[in-house]
Amino acid sequence: MTGAALPVGALLAGVAAGVMQLAGGVKTAPGLAPLPFDLTLGAALLLAPLLASVAATRRWAVSPALGPPIAAAALLMLWLVVAASWSASRAVAAAKLGDVVLVGPAMLGAGLLLGAEPAARRALAAVSLGAGVALAAAFLHAGWNGGLLRMALEEGAKANYQVAGLGMAIAAGLAAVRAVEARGIAGVLFWAGVVALLAAGALLPGGRAALLGLGLAVAVAPVLRLRDRPRAALAWLAAAALAGGGAAALLLAVPSEGLRTLERLTSDVGSLQARIGLWEAALDQAGQAAPLGLGTGGFSIAAGHGERRGLYPHNAALEALAEAGLPGLLLWLGAFGGGAVAFLSLLRGADPARAARIAAMTLPVAVSATVSGDLGNRMAWFALGLALSLGVTATAARPTAPRHV
Repeated sequence: MTGAALPVGALLAGVAAGVMQLAGGVKTAPGLAPLPFDLTLGAALLLAPLLASVAATRRWAVSPALGPPIAAAALLMLWLVVAASWSASRAVAAAKLGDVVLVGPAMLGAGLLLGAEPAARRALAAVSLGAGVALAAAFLHAGWNGGLLRMALEEGAKANYQVAGLGMAIAAGLAAVRAVEARGIAGVLFWAGVVALLAAGALLPGGRAALLGLGLAVAVAPVLRLRDRPRAALAWLAAAALAGGGAAALLLAVPSEGLRTLERLTSDVGSLQARIGLWEAALDQAGQAAPLGLGTGGFSIAAGHGERRGLYPHNAALEALAEAGLPGLLLWLGAFGGGAVAFLSLLRGADPARAARIAAMTLPVAVSATVSGDLGNRMAWFALGLALSLGVTATAARPTAPRHV
């Protein structure tokens, strides 16, 4: 492989990863829902050899700060396998372990590699931004023509619509970073308009966590980009707070019919109570099964719902506590909490543009993990890898000169 071909492979890897991450959301767009093949699987199959090529053709330097969270993540996966031995579940435990033990490490490794390789990271960010804008345009078009896509009301499509909301949240954070990087008022206004478009689109799918994640990404990611300009960073925070407050006041003053996300935030008390009920049940079951927990996948059976994976605690930390006990909670905190600590500790020496884009692509997923998604959620493992990639440096490997005998 020639040196000129190396960036192409990395760019394609970033594109494939972006499609894989947001495939569920992309399939909500008109014309893509009836695709006869699994878009996620197709992108993953394309990504695997591309990642192998990137890994083999780069020299990697890894910060020692990554050791504790990666070790905690590996031990958490192992402990979940052990915990399955006393679980009352068979079907849910098997499905969850497949995602945790097989998909989890692959996603963690992919995030590490793609976040560290410059060309791959740029492609991933570009695809994430483009996909989010396309999703927002599709949702706004559907709403303008009489309402959301009918799939929005179908139980099996709710996860896809949540991913669509996350896609728009990630894209909004990336667009906000582009806004503070723009030169001239025209560029700033253009990217601010893109952020507004994405925020409007996020009002439609129904994902409340995605909307909150969007606000957090738009506020925080540009601040990381402006790390060396504290006054500009404070000005951005003030502008974001004013814009968010003004938009909230305007939306509350007008009818929210058709704005499914806003409806769920303001009037859907039942689903919020159900979520709180799940959290209370998780804490109750964790107390009864302390200190080792119910076993992997055992929560839904213990809560009286049978083998139903969809009725997990909807909070990754509570799920780890309920099903894997105190060891599971400590290991989860070591992996994901430790990942956040490592990211913050690495910020000082990191490139601001790189840190800002990684934050934009991980913050919405982090918010989602607090209220939805189980331990096998691939987006969470990928986001952890991206966050930790701030401590990984990739440089082109020097070709080995042939030996003449």
